[in-house]
Amino acid sequence: MKGMNEMIRQAQVMQRKMTQAQEELKTKEVAATSGGGMVTVKCTGAQEITAVVIEESVMEAGDVEMLQDLVMTAANEAIKKSKDMMEEAMKGVTGGMSIPGMF
Repeated sequence: MKGMNEMIRQAQVMQRKMTQAQEELKTKEVAATSGGGMVTVKCTGAQEITAVVIEESVMEAGDVEMLQDLVMTAANEAIKKSKDMMEEAMKGVTGGMSIPGMF
């Protein structure tokens, strides 16, 4: 029974650390660009888009489809970077152990 209590305690400690890491990730940002820097998208570690910056030259070109593609590309890359940052943070909490369904 003592072994089971210790496992429960360790799980509770890990849960607290995971919650703390998730809260910290909400304040961290990553950025991704597309079109050689014409579009920049910023995203938090919680996969929330916080900013989209579009260079004026893109607007002057008037190519809506190009702009849509640039925003989509930058947003997808920012989300990918955010997920990578989250996975790294969680590996730190779990000691590199992969827990199914955690990510």
